[in-house]
Amino acid sequence: MRKSPLLRGAVVSAAALLVLAACSTDDSVDDPAPDAGADPETSESADASADTEWFVQADFDEQDAQRSATFEGDDATPWLQYIDGPMTDTKKYATQEAQKVCFANASISNPWRQTGWITMNQQLKALQDSKVIGEMETRDAQDDDNTQIADIDYFIAEGNCDVFIISPNSTAAMTPAVERACETGKPVIVFDRGVNTDCYTSFIHPIGGYAWGIDTANFLSENLEEGDKVVALRILPGVDVLETRWAAAEKIFKDNGIDAVDYFTGADPSKIKQIISDELVKGDVKGIWMDAGDGAVAAIEAFEDAGVDLPVMTGEDEMSFLRKWEETGLTGLAPVYSNFQWRTTLLAVEKIVKGEAIPSEWVLPQVPITEDERADFLEENDGMPDGHYAKFGGEDLPGYPQVWQDRKIP
Repeated sequence: MRKSPLLRGAVVSAAALLVLAACSTDDSVDDPAPDAGADPETSESADASADTEWFVQADFDEQDAQRSATFEGDDATPWLQYIDGPMTDTKKYATQEAQKVCFANASISNPWRQTGWITMNQQLKALQDSKVIGEMETRDAQDDDNTQIADIDYFIAEGNCDVFIISPNSTAAMTPAVERACETGKPVIVFDRGVNTDCYTSFIHPIGGYAWGIDTANFLSENLEEGDKVVALRILPGVDVLETRWAAAEKIFKDNGIDAVDYFTGADPSKIKQIISDELVKGDVKGIWMDAGDGAVAAIEAFEDAGVDLPVMTGEDEMSFLRKWEETGLTGLAPVYSNFQWRTTLLAVEKIVKGEAIPSEWVLPQVPITEDERADFLEENDGMPDGHYAKFGGEDLPGYPQVWQDRKIP
């Protein structure tokens, strides 16, 4: 069984709840907390030359290879693409009856999850029109493990679910509940965040945190000189997909002689500005690396306020960063944690209803937006709010673009 490489928005501690409402990603598992003696403002970097709590060379190598893998399916519908691998036979689930889907969701507590939730609901409408799904009952755990466990057990006890969809709040805590759902004999789809079992019908996710770190650190290294300083702005410690993003980036910076210093920001714009201001007092900062796009605009504004040259920078495909990137003309890259996976989960239900085989581990493309592509994505997403994600993949769904522009959370 492959340990989950990625999660998004899970809670690592009660104190982190408010931070996570503004952050992007998570892969919390049963790993120990960061060293209690570490500086809370800066992260003491681990030696990335060997396997550590947050760096596993085999996982790094796998995701590095997947970045250039050939994906099955049409490039025009990346939410249906996947890397060739083991398939799950679903013939026994084939039916002509509209299905009741039971969705145990970790939360919709940040813009990435809200964008995906809107897209998922519009995909649901399309599948209800085609009589594939009759209804989707959703329970929102609001970033709480115990609540989500109770939600899953409620669905099991209710006994009316034809298909379970679970976006786990955390890996280890949710594994037994997912296994109980599997024991019902109904198809179980896990997406975004993984669990420590392979009993599911399919686990749907983009490539992962290492791939993000490789894309971003390679970009910065290629555009900087040996000895240049990079400030890494990190959301919070102890979250696997964020930690693996940094672990991969840290290794690459070290290999290329880039002087990288990292800080935890809580995605607080004022804290980000203060960190950048303090570093600029010490000397030139040539690059900014982020493990999520939250706060990217604040980082850029800190350079503008100081009246110094803008850095080479990586953000995310959130519209606020893409717009500021275009406005300033800085050298940038927008890594992507494919938001369209929210509709893939329901399209997997459609395939199950038809008795079609689906990937046991459905690995979706995760392709950054480059400067050459930025204008196209800005044009395609014109009128979308700043919290929208450019690669949301819902352009062909009912209600486009108005539903996403209105940003009304279902």
